[in-house]
Amino acid sequence: MSDPAALPAAEAARQIQAGTLSAIALTEALLDRIAAREPVVRAFIHLDPGLARRQAAAVDAAVKAGRSLPLAGLGFGVKDVLDTADQPSQYGSPIWAGHRPRSDAACVALARRAGAVILGKTVTTEFATRFPGATTNPHNSAHTPGGSSSGSAAGAGAGFFHAGFGTQTAGSIIRPAAYCGAVGFKPSYGTLHRAGMKVMSESLDTIGLITGSVADAAFAMAGLTGGDYGQPAAKPDRAPKLGLCWGPTASLAAPETRAAIERVAAAAAQAGASVTPVEMPPAVVAGLEAHQLVMNGESAEALAWELEHAAAQLSPVLRQRMEWGRDQPRAALEAGRAAFATARAALAEVIAPFDAILTPAAPGEAPEGIGATGDPAFNSLWTLLHLPCVTVPVGTGPKGLPLGAQLVGAIGQDKAVLAWAEWVRQAAA
Repeated sequence: MSDPAALPAAEAARQIQAGTLSAIALTEALLDRIAAREPVVRAFIHLDPGLARRQAAAVDAAVKAGRSLPLAGLGFGVKDVLDTADQPSQYGSPIWAGHRPRSDAACVALARRAGAVILGKTVTTEFATRFPGATTNPHNSAHTPGGSSSGSAAGAGAGFFHAGFGTQTAGSIIRPAAYCGAVGFKPSYGTLHRAGMKVMSESLDTIGLITGSVADAAFAMAGLTGGDYGQPAAKPDRAPKLGLCWGPTASLAAPETRAAIERVAAAAAQAGASVTPVEMPPAVVAGLEAHQLVMNGESAEALAWELEHAAAQLSPVLRQRMEWGRDQPRAALEAGRAAFATARAALAEVIAPFDAILTPAAPGEAPEGIGATGDPAFNSLWTLLHLPCVTVPVGTGPKGLPLGAQLVGAIGQDKAVLAWAEWVRQAAA
């Protein structure tokens, strides 16, 4: 293949480990892609090609010395709420401009240990909340890439790297991945350690990946964790049992999303899947109703220092939400967390008969403009339930922008939900 950047992650790493491709050559190919489109996409808040080349040279030296590196030479983007020792970590806020941590976040350290090249820091909304940066959608620069993992989604959608780290508190991995025509994978809560992350919500924040394919997501997760995330492209010995769930926010699905999910469900059924409508019980709906209070209450705690010492440098919208969250009674926050726990218990029985739940990834196509990042209406529920979620591209809407279908699995069933997501993607294709 003439363009090393077009290789699937597993094949690129295999060739580098075998010595038939160099990490430097792969990095140069990725940097060429970035140079061609970054002035418009603006996925990176910090990019140092020289640093990337030095990392790639170190990978080649390690491979030559006989080290086995599962992610040898693969390019990663790192959302800028995750610390990097060799690059600024500014959390999308002027308060932290120029901040240089002493150490990497745990997930970044794991990526480096496995041989990944950290190409740069990707744009995040302010503290991974609401106020967006300058990133545009790689399919149409007049539209948002989504958020808060804006740069990682746009970069993955543009083919800038094999994997971009994202974080999700409401819908910040799944929604932007859908908008950008990429694959978003939010693992089961706590899978990737949050050490070195600017945590906002203790009950919700989850680190995951945005990639170009389901296979790349599984390969990257295996390389990071040493766990078994399967071979999603392998044909399973049976078709899945799918639950079709529009959820409590069904009325917010745009016509293109309703048509796309119905088309995907029909294609899955034609390919042999059983597809059964699923309604969420009242306890699960009550958990979703508590999401905003818990998210904002915990985030106000996380930003206690910034609210006390640098409130004037917060955007007005974030400051207003944090002041509201700070002013909620402690009993209300505890009740919201209890509602989450009750919802998780209630959902376990609902999801048990199914291999995965099929549900929208976003209300519709990416909205026009980059002043807002879209609505997480079809993501917040699954985030508070701590379940693994995958979004896969399933065509385009009336404006030619990507649409995504979301597959949700039982907690801990990350390998299975990745496999069923790829099965559904192939059936829909």
